[in-house]
Amino acid sequence: MTATSTKPYLLRALYEWCSDNDYTPYIQVWVNDHTRVPRQYVQNEHITLNIGFRATQNLLIDNEWIRFQARFNGEAQNIEIPVGHVRAIFTKETGEGMKFEVEAWQPENETQPEQNKPTVNEKETTQPKKKCLKLVK
Repeated sequence: MTATSTKPYLLRALYEWCSDNDYTPYIQVWVNDHTRVPRQYVQNEHITLNIGFRATQNLLIDNEWIRFQARFNGEAQNIEIPVGHVRAIFTKETGEGMKFEVEAWQPENETQPEQNKPTVNEKETTQPKKKCLKLVK
């Protein structure tokens, strides 16, 4: 059995920690053709994005993708980032956070997200539940 990546769980935990402590969470992302971000802000194949609740709408960090809407120069845009493309998550205020290795998204493993994909609640009702963690002594 292949274990799932810890990266999305750590991203969600650090995002929550930032929010709980009134910090602004930022992510640094490696950008390629499978990353949907405003290209005019990409430098050296990387972009840094504010993912705080004041800067985003409908933020979803699932095990494969980070999706949200954000405004750039007043224009609303849909952002879609494969979780494996996240290089770091950190706070604007203190710089605390975590770095990650980049894992390139493989299109043969999953289809790229569509705008009308079901919401988290719809997914939960249509997909079988995954196994839970258990305490190992």
